Amino acid sequence: MASRRKARELALQMLFQWEVGSHEPADVLRNTLQTKKLNPEVEAFAKDLFVGAVAEVETLDRTIGRHSKHWRVARMPAVDRNVLRIALFELMHRPETPPAVVINEALEIARIYSSEDSVEFINGVLDNIRQSLTEAKPS
Repeated sequence: MASRRKARELALQMLFQWEVGSHEPADVLRNTLQTKKLNPEVEAFAKDLFVGAVAEVETLDRTIGRHSKHWRVARMPAVDRNVLRIALFELMHRPETPPAVVINEALEIARIYSSEDSVEFINGVLDNIRQSLTEAKPS
């Protein structure tokens, strides 16, 4: 499981570089992955999360915006916004990972890279999204 956490953290770092540094996704991937000696599974999962989140950033941001009370996505701290994007992408596209695991991982990563207030905020937004995704699934 630690390797999946490492992949999620790497995806967060790449997403942050892409957004804050305004770098092309291919450049971020190349510059990040070529400097690290990663387990192929870690690299593949990190790449999947990063590429997927970049490809769907507008959809992810709309969803996050609908579920975050009194917060516009553009006004959120960049780390928090990107933790939410990665977790939401995983919730939407990786059904093999239980939602509770995705949310817990996002919170643990937020504890490392953000603040305790952010952890509470991220938990609230992701739990709200999880509930709406559960309600939207056909029985």
